[in-house]
Amino acid sequence: MEIRSFLTLDLAFIVVVYFAFLLFIHPPRTVTLPSLLGGLVMGLINILVDIVAYFTNVWHYTINGLTFHVPLPFYITPILFYGSVVYLLIWRFQTGRYRWLARLLLFGIPVFGILRDLWGGLLVISPYNPQWAGPLSLLLDIGMWLLMFYAGFYIFNKLAPTREEVLA
Repeated sequence: MEIRSFLTLDLAFIVVVYFAFLLFIHPPRTVTLPSLLGGLVMGLINILVDIVAYFTNVWHYTINGLTFHVPLPFYITPILFYGSVVYLLIWRFQTGRYRWLARLLLFGIPVFGILRDLWGGLLVISPYNPQWAGPLSLLLDIGMWLLMFYAGFYIFNKLAPTREEVLA
């Protein structure tokens, strides 16, 4: 029931906010599609690590309506926001006056994700958070965030033209 509630209440909001970011950043299609592909890579790695963590008893979800022991609709947020939007913001601000913001996003998003998961895995008991089984959970989570964020960014960076190429 909780996953169905998430789909009903949150999915439309997530998509509308994503399109608002697209209107703000106004990237060309040659940049938008690689950002979505990078976000998709990020989401797929997240799903795979969550499945491996379940079968190795590192962490598990207790929410109702799981598919393959993971809450599939929850991965829309990493795909669209932690992936696509962040990659677009890094692309937009990587040169010029706000280059510091691009670097902050590049290094801060994995740290934010790790700290958020640490907070949710250890301190907050909720079916929406995975229940961690021990210290190995933190190590796997750190590795997961570093791998999925930078693998997605690598794909985005290889496929998307730079801002200077687009402006020229």
